[in-house]
Amino acid sequence: MEKYGVNELRKMFLEFFESKGHLAMKSFSLIPHNDKSLLLINSGMAPLKPYFTGAEIPPRRRVTTCQKCIRTGDIENVGKTARHGTFFEMLGNFSFGDYFKHEAIAWSWEFLTQVVGLDPNRLYPSIYQDDDEAFDIWNKEIGIPADRIFRFGKEDNFWEHGAGPCGPCSEIYYDRGEKYGCGKPGCTVGCECDRYMEVWNNVFSQFNNDGEGHYTDLIQKNIDTGMGLERLAVVVQDVDSIFDVDTIQALRNKVCEISGKEYEEDHETDVSIRLITDHIRSATFMISDGIMPTNEGRGYVLRRLIRRAARHGRLLGIDGLFLARLSASVIEGSKDGYPELEEKKDFIFNVLNNEETQFNKTIDQGLHILSEFEEKMQSEGKKVLDGQDAFKLYDTYGFPLDLTKEILEEKGYGIDEDGFHAAMEEQRERARSSREVTNYMGADATVYDEIDPSVTTEFTGYDHLEDTSKVTVLTTETEIAESLMEGQKGTIFVEKTPFYATMGGQEGDCGIIKGANGVFEVEDTIKLRGGKYGHVGVMKSGMISNGEKVTLQVNEEARKNTEKNHSATHLLQKALKTVLGAHVEQKGSLVTPTRLRFDFAHFQAMTPEELEKVENLVNEKIQEQIPVVTDIMDTEEAKKSGAMALFGEKYGDKVRVVSMGDFSKELCGGTHVKNTAEIGLFKLVSEAGVAAGVRRIEALTGPSVTAYYKAQEEKIHEAAALLKTTPADLLEKIAHLQAETKALQAENESLKSKLAKEALGDVMDKVTEVKGVKLLAASVPDVDMNGLRDLGDQLKEKLGSGVVVLASAKDGKVSLLAMVTDDAMKKGAHAGKLIKEVAAVVGGGGGGRPNMAQAGGKNPEKIDEAVAKAAEVLEGQIA
Repeated sequence: MEKYGVNELRKMFLEFFESKGHLAMKSFSLIPHNDKSLLLINSGMAPLKPYFTGAEIPPRRRVTTCQKCIRTGDIENVGKTARHGTFFEMLGNFSFGDYFKHEAIAWSWEFLTQVVGLDPNRLYPSIYQDDDEAFDIWNKEIGIPADRIFRFGKEDNFWEHGAGPCGPCSEIYYDRGEKYGCGKPGCTVGCECDRYMEVWNNVFSQFNNDGEGHYTDLIQKNIDTGMGLERLAVVVQDVDSIFDVDTIQALRNKVCEISGKEYEEDHETDVSIRLITDHIRSATFMISDGIMPTNEGRGYVLRRLIRRAARHGRLLGIDGLFLARLSASVIEGSKDGYPELEEKKDFIFNVLNNEETQFNKTIDQGLHILSEFEEKMQSEGKKVLDGQDAFKLYDTYGFPLDLTKEILEEKGYGIDEDGFHAAMEEQRERARSSREVTNYMGADATVYDEIDPSVTTEFTGYDHLEDTSKVTVLTTETEIAESLMEGQKGTIFVEKTPFYATMGGQEGDCGIIKGANGVFEVEDTIKLRGGKYGHVGVMKSGMISNGEKVTLQVNEEARKNTEKNHSATHLLQKALKTVLGAHVEQKGSLVTPTRLRFDFAHFQAMTPEELEKVENLVNEKIQEQIPVVTDIMDTEEAKKSGAMALFGEKYGDKVRVVSMGDFSKELCGGTHVKNTAEIGLFKLVSEAGVAAGVRRIEALTGPSVTAYYKAQEEKIHEAAALLKTTPADLLEKIAHLQAETKALQAENESLKSKLAKEALGDVMDKVTEVKGVKLLAASVPDVDMNGLRDLGDQLKEKLGSGVVVLASAKDGKVSLLAMVTDDAMKKGAHAGKLIKEVAAVVGGGGGGRPNMAQAGGKNPEKIDEAVAKAAEVLEGQIA
């Protein structure tokens, strides 16, 4: 048998079916067209669905295609075995109400035996167990002996996907010989081993499933055939797996050449070689169809594939960019069938290079952070990575969740996926709200990308709050400008600035920038790539131009208050560790002039006693007037000195270490008070959970504490005035009012009960009998549900045996109640079912137990009708 190549087999198949009157259509894009059920095309029939359902008229009733497909359902197994892949080509011949089983079976046999030249004695058909028609065609028309035709059940040989067209299948298996088998006695078609490989699947769409399991014959019977091109090549070329067929092997060899590794020498190396080989095929074809790497939908599938491949390239020791080089091999191997690959190759290479470059920039940092996470888990005896940490890797370092998962799985760890998704949702929510609040920053981040990368800023604000400098760049909201005029919003960049940019949880400074001819109000300071500090705000008067000398003045009050809050977070972190334990780990912070927020790892809500201890400890340290000292050190030296590093933060070679006596020592680039006494006071205002294992404290310092107590004092004075007393007597007054209210409520309930009874009159006159069961059904005006229950209890007792149904209208709403005694229940009476039907009359609903039920309604005018309905319903219940 001739060992045809992949490209030859594709051509042979399409030409064979063209000779049988089929229209050979080009492969559809991997992006589904008008099909929201799929993220990516995953089968030959998927893009043809409208022709099968009749929603669209096909260009011809016989069609043949070779369709590119992607399936990522078992992406975790790709590479681990030679069986799994994400990209494959599906050969198919389709009939839309034209030919059916006879032709489909005959042609599949003809193609495999006569065109490709497979040995007929090694081919075994399977059919659906009840499909005698297909059995007869194989047996009588093709001449296959009965003992070589396998009948399989619904799970294997009946194709359906929910409601819609469906039908039996007939598959064709090829015996690849004992060398691929498991060697067990009885190994035959259907065995899990690699000896008998399914190469062809004929689906006979002849029924319609209504979704409830009822099948009717289709008027238009269809044929949907699928045969994996790579699988066919495995059989024809007599090779071990898809990774050994000619075109994929050439790509695999290229991976080996670039990495300097040999295939089939080491299992782990083979996993990486196969994974890269598969993923670069998928990525190349996806990009050629216009899919770009993003963080959502099919773009995210592509990003995952590229980044997984890039990471495994590193595991193989490949230096530098390599994916575009491999993509060139994919294009070379597949351009015969897909000329668009060649046409778009420059674009494909650019996208791959860009994504790989981006990933390479962050992967080292990410892997370093991940190893720290692993060490932390090890030291805490944990086996599951926190969802917030996994999200940090995703958000900051571009690690897709499954990449983190894969790396951790190799070392026996898992991930809190729910926590990851919660953090993702939180971030989306933040992004949405920030877009609404700061249109300037949200919409115009791109203007900064045009700034010369060499522009940078020196920060001088640790020592003083005013400086002079030269303007280096000016931007409006949309473009780089030569000057900013009065009323214009924009951003000013200078050579050196005393303004602190938002970093490490500390909010950026505000203030003013003055030039010879104008004043700019700085609303926020941001840090951009390359150490650029952008002063974002609005020109208050005059004009500032590029290149001119300006004076920069930080708002001193805001900065000082921010410093109080920042230094307090350091004291707070140490106080939390002291009170709750060493497991407390900072998870985030926000420091502004008016308040501070601190997120930390802890596994239950803090008790009032713990909160009090923490607050007292921080205030003690403030009263101790501890000098706040800053040292510049090497990172390693700083860590050896016992300085607390912010977990997961990346530090440069030199770091600032902020110490508050022996109590607190942290690596921190923010600004601080000179002495803890400057903080003045510290007040905890709230403690709550924000995510799994993460708590959040909100607190105030200095003038904000005074303002907080002043506001509390005002509320107390207001409350006292409303209660006509003094703040000193407020508690006594409240206690007196509570006692008075309680007495009045009791009196009120008693009066309501009395009124309800009087309104009902002598109800025992209204008792009727239904099939030997006493029924008291009545309406009573203006009584709420509590009143009805009290009344119902009394009436049930008075009645002794039977059913009580009460209805009342109050404030335009209807309340209904049913009560049933035990002996009435035995005869079939059921309060819950009774009330449900009665409530329907007044446009409501409800239910309950057999002995007591209540309901509501919204049509008071139908109360009498509802009361009358009770007898009718009860009659139906009594046996």
